[in-house]
Amino acid sequence: MTETTQRRDTTDGTGKQDRTAPPEARGSTAIADTVVAKIAGMAAREIPEVYNLGGGITRAFGAVRQRVPGGGTGVTQGVKVEVGERQAAVDLNVVVEYGAAIADTAADIRTNVINAVERMTGLEVVEVNIAVDDVHLPDEEESEGGSEQEGRRVA
Repeated sequence: MTETTQRRDTTDGTGKQDRTAPPEARGSTAIADTVVAKIAGMAAREIPEVYNLGGGITRAFGAVRQRVPGGGTGVTQGVKVEVGERQAAVDLNVVVEYGAAIADTAADIRTNVINAVERMTGLEVVEVNIAVDDVHLPDEEESEGGSEQEGRRVA
């Protein structure tokens, strides 16, 4: 179930729009959880030390989902949000590159996510919780890619 947040109603009590209110205050805006999750996921991925988002099983399901036509890109993989009327909270599961300073990387992620969500939605981000689930080693990618290459034959 997707929750949304709404801004205040600017009717004058009779159901008519208050014409003295500024244009940006006339009407309501609903922001779905998935919108905030996508923004947070993209902002976290902008940090160079972030290899991926999501835990091991989440990444495995995400890889399968990406191979299925119409399965989506998994931008919200590893992202959980709670959105209220004026505030949002974000939980991220990340995999960082080996050699990255995890505390510094987490601070960079937190700053980028807060700035992106607040700028794009107008919501106040009250917290960004980060769980580092894994460290990506440089040789892991080579061994994964090597298994695919071993199954191929060149004529």
